[in-house]
Amino acid sequence: MPRQVDHRQRRAQIAEAVCALVSARGLEGVSLRDVAAEAGISMGRVQHYFRTKDEMLLFALEYVGARDVAGTRERLAPATSPSPRDVVRTVLCGLLDGDPRQVEAQRVGVAFLARALVEPQLAAFLLQGYAGIQALLEQALSEGVDAGAVAAGTDPETAALEAFALVEGLRAQTLLGHVARERALAVLEAHLDRLFVG
Repeated sequence: MPRQVDHRQRRAQIAEAVCALVSARGLEGVSLRDVAAEAGISMGRVQHYFRTKDEMLLFALEYVGARDVAGTRERLAPATSPSPRDVVRTVLCGLLDGDPRQVEAQRVGVAFLARALVEPQLAAFLLQGYAGIQALLEQALSEGVDAGAVAAGTDPETAALEAFALVEGLRAQTLLGHVARERALAVLEAHLDRLFVG
């Protein structure tokens, strides 16, 4: 009797192979043939799931995004009612996480960002992710203002954008080796100390 194939697991296997290759070589260094070799499956099997390289890359980006969201939820789960600062810190520290899997995801994200400047479909997906992070930060900061943990009169939208932009810049600099990850996290903590007053 033929073995049942778990299609979701096979697509995840391909996405993991794409991420490993993008992290090591960049987007231009990824081909269907290379992904098949990295995943340990035939090229025909990759083409069964993805007709084109762009289709495969978009799926890999979606896969990494979903994995990041799940990771953030996992980090917040132990706290039954996380404070606004805990939420903001957890979301932003996740973008600077030094775990090898997270570093790979960060490298993949930066590689896709460059391509998204000329690929509207990728840009739309990344913008959706940015909007989700921005909304989560705004909500936490708004709750912080209401609870007196953030200075009255603080605009949650602007404060969220500032914090997000700070971490995006720090992330690029840590990936390039300009700033040590520990230093980047210390800069983030100092920013949060100024933002949260209570």
